[in-house]
Amino acid sequence: MKRIMLITGHYGSGKTEFSINRIIDLKKQYKKTAILDMDIANPYFRSRERQQLLEEMGISVYFNSFGYDITEDLPAISASMKAPLENKEYVTIVDAGGNDSGAMILNQFKKYFTAEECEQLCVINANRPETDNLHGALEHIVRIQAETGIRIDGLINNTHMLRETEPTDIMKGYYLCKEISKQLEIPIVFNVCHESLTEALKDAVRAEHIHDMTIYPIKLYMRPTWLDR
Repeated sequence: MKRIMLITGHYGSGKTEFSINRIIDLKKQYKKTAILDMDIANPYFRSRERQQLLEEMGISVYFNSFGYDITEDLPAISASMKAPLENKEYVTIVDAGGNDSGAMILNQFKKYFTAEECEQLCVINANRPETDNLHGALEHIVRIQAETGIRIDGLINNTHMLRETEPTDIMKGYYLCKEISKQLEIPIVFNVCHESLTEALKDAVRAEHIHDMTIYPIKLYMRPTWLDR
């Protein structure tokens, strides 16, 4: 992996949940880690909401210019976000906004996103209406690349139905991502599943005789309990 990882994708694809889990895992390997919340469009499920948890783990969290929840929806990005991008001792996850419009904010920091130090991964949820087929998913990726001018280097299959997710959902996403991978000649980097589904997913993979599927178990840090009521 490269020092800076940009996480882009459709609204509701699970970018933030993946970003939180990934930076927590990276903290186990690297002394200095940071997560940059560049989502200024979506009022739900933002990495800044887990600031206390992450900072207690020693992970630096950066978001808007003001640093207060009352202003978190204002379209302002803090100049302090440059700090972990400029400091080569930091391994950094950038949680970008959804779609090409959300990813547009990356342009402010484009000089840091060089091919040598940065990779952009696109999260695909095959249960999202706009990305549940090859044409829609390809169009989505093309728009992100056109808006940012940054190539997408890999795919993250995060096909889910929240707490109703089954291994069949993840397998559905895997096969869609295989089609995307073939069309764009970019790899599938992770196939995400909740940790409780890991063994069942491994069984499904063996049943399908798949040998190239990297399973990435996660916890749910972002999902409020009130959504389960």
